[in-house]
Amino acid sequence: MRLFNRSIIWLAALVLISPAWAKDNGAELYARHCSACHGSQGSGGVGVPLALPDFQNSISDSFLYKTIRLGRPGRVMPAFTQLSDNEVKAIVAHIRTWVEQKPYPVSALKSHDISHGKQLYAKHCAACHGVQGQGGKGTGVTFSRPRELAVLAPALNNAGFLAAISDKELKSTLMHGREGTPMTSFSQQGLSEKEIDDIVSYVRSFAGKKSTGISAPVDASEHVIGYESPTDLKTTVENIKRAAVGKNFRIIRVQELNQGMVAKGKENTHQVIVYFCNFQMLNQALALDPRVGMFLPCRITAIEQDGKVMVYAINPKRLSGLFNNEELDKMCSSMYDTYISIVEEVTL
Repeated sequence: MRLFNRSIIWLAALVLISPAWAKDNGAELYARHCSACHGSQGSGGVGVPLALPDFQNSISDSFLYKTIRLGRPGRVMPAFTQLSDNEVKAIVAHIRTWVEQKPYPVSALKSHDISHGKQLYAKHCAACHGVQGQGGKGTGVTFSRPRELAVLAPALNNAGFLAAISDKELKSTLMHGREGTPMTSFSQQGLSEKEIDDIVSYVRSFAGKKSTGISAPVDASEHVIGYESPTDLKTTVENIKRAAVGKNFRIIRVQELNQGMVAKGKENTHQVIVYFCNFQMLNQALALDPRVGMFLPCRITAIEQDGKVMVYAINPKRLSGLFNNEELDKMCSSMYDTYISIVEEVTL
């Protein structure tokens, strides 16, 4: 009986020490929230590879924790604010299981010559990370071909990145590089520790400038664009096709809206959707973010009800709000203007 009571006390104490003890499973949480982008074993994909020894030995648990918490505004990596502290810590602990921990010893910065660091950054870093630290373009992945590089250069002038990484971690990355990625060791390239310190100081100075990923929010109050057509359904559909072709789109197909969702022959002929595509635009969009494939090709729907015909299109600005990709926002804004132009030509 005394042994039983001791067991109950021990279990209660364990739960008090770790409130999420019974539910927090790092592997399960990682699989649910991270693996789609970073790979089931951290090999990378849309997201950067996490299982690289050089990466793990250059950064701290705090960097991983803050990255999950803060994300990278405007750079695909979202902020996981919905996870509890224990859940984030469990994910970090799981990520750490892939590499035997051998942290690189790095000293504090001994030089802070930002002006010199700017010159060195322009020579050694800007080609990959961007002149303003905006990072590589797009995600490097499309549905039709794999990324050409293991990881695209991250945005250094980014509020989430600068808040997560320490000067020592930046210095360690520059000194040791990232084997398996285009990021080489600056020490092996012949840069002195002072020069590396100056580059770190310059990158840190981005914190006082306009950061990538903090552009004004896209105005997307409407989920859909909707206009009433002055013509009957058949004419409206033909006008949609004509207007889309006039904007350099190719018609892919025309079908009833519920085709494939009901038995053949039972489709609602009063609801018609027109699919169209500009393949150059499609490739550009997929290069920026393969997730847009869920909403492509473009489509406009005509619905006849109660004696009138309505023309609808999804608001691309609203869709861009689902993704954390500043470059995609620009394309969605342009597509919004195109949709408006087509719909207005059909209905005015």
